[in-house]
Amino acid sequence: MDHRTGTPVVGMIGGGQLARMTHQAAIPLGQSLKVLATSEQDSAALVAANVEIGHHTDLEALKNFAQGCDVVTFDHEHVPGDHLRALAAAGVSVQPGPDALLHAQDKLVMRRKLAEIGLPVPPFAEITSVADVLRFGGEHGWPCVLKTARGGYDGRGVWVLDTPEEAERTVAELLEGGAPLLAEQRVPLRRELAALVARSPFGQGAAWPLVETVQQDGICVQTLAPAPDVSADVAQQAQDLALHIADSLGVTGVLAVELFDTADGLVVNELAMRPHNSGHWTIEGARTSQFEQHLRAVLDYPLGSTEPTAPAVVMANVLGAPTEPAMRVDERVHHLFARFPHAKIHLYGKGERPGRKLGHVTLLGDDMAEAREQARLAAHWLSHAEWLDGHPIH
Repeated sequence: MDHRTGTPVVGMIGGGQLARMTHQAAIPLGQSLKVLATSEQDSAALVAANVEIGHHTDLEALKNFAQGCDVVTFDHEHVPGDHLRALAAAGVSVQPGPDALLHAQDKLVMRRKLAEIGLPVPPFAEITSVADVLRFGGEHGWPCVLKTARGGYDGRGVWVLDTPEEAERTVAELLEGGAPLLAEQRVPLRRELAALVARSPFGQGAAWPLVETVQQDGICVQTLAPAPDVSADVAQQAQDLALHIADSLGVTGVLAVELFDTADGLVVNELAMRPHNSGHWTIEGARTSQFEQHLRAVLDYPLGSTEPTAPAVVMANVLGAPTEPAMRVDERVHHLFARFPHAKIHLYGKGERPGRKLGHVTLLGDDMAEAREQARLAAHWLSHAEWLDGHPIH
């Protein structure tokens, strides 16, 4: 408890942009977000007042950090489970708990659990030898998808194996490096969706509208809220599925369920137990943002309204350009605001490099197609300092 204000202290392990935006959500609640960052230059460390420097794999650093925190939560899922269990055994409130978080840390554990409780997942198998992947591909067809069971994000740690020969080479190399692997059947999907929910320790749940995530080279470039051309029944099914997962796994805080939309229905792809890129639109686009909701949930406060604030909301990620832009960031912001005064810009305080997530921009409106085009042009301008296709923004 913060003795100056009498408000609880939430500790967030990880100092990236998710912690930065959670810090912003904590301010109006009168809370003091404490951040464990690996560097003073981390995104959240640049703005938060209560920052400790340490690594998430250092148990002593975690123990020291947890002192004075009413609850400890996460900017990422990479804290070793044994360390989290040690914190919990010492009386620290860890939200989500280590048993729940394991399902976001290990894709094989997640797949097995979801299959066990009868939820739709693609056919999968643990891969411990070249023979395993050849057997899987022979049974389920080529191409198939190979993943590292732990780690990997934004397309990293994922390989599409088109032929048995390619599978043999790739798996042999990865197994030599000690990577735990699983194979999945390649799902013929129409698009990717995401169901974002929150759950408190009391068991209260809340769900935002189902969204579509637009992928490019394994990275989400846009989120469309609500997902266009989805029936009310399918949207409700996705929300119910995500709430069921949260309840079954004992998740506390925000849970993002990434889904494949297929001809045979919804299929679960990935889980994230923290604020998620697919929910950045909620900062301006929902009555309660995912960041405020995460704080409410881990503190066991009543959850906030997830009602959208506009008929159409589009979030576009600002990704680093291939070459250094000719214009400074502040000049780009200046020109974008002049063209799109209603655009909402969130920059994460990161140095620019190709492909890096530097921030996002959100556009709200009455028409999804118009908001999507404005967001596409705005994000490209912020990263490249040039109008896409030579197109002025109207």
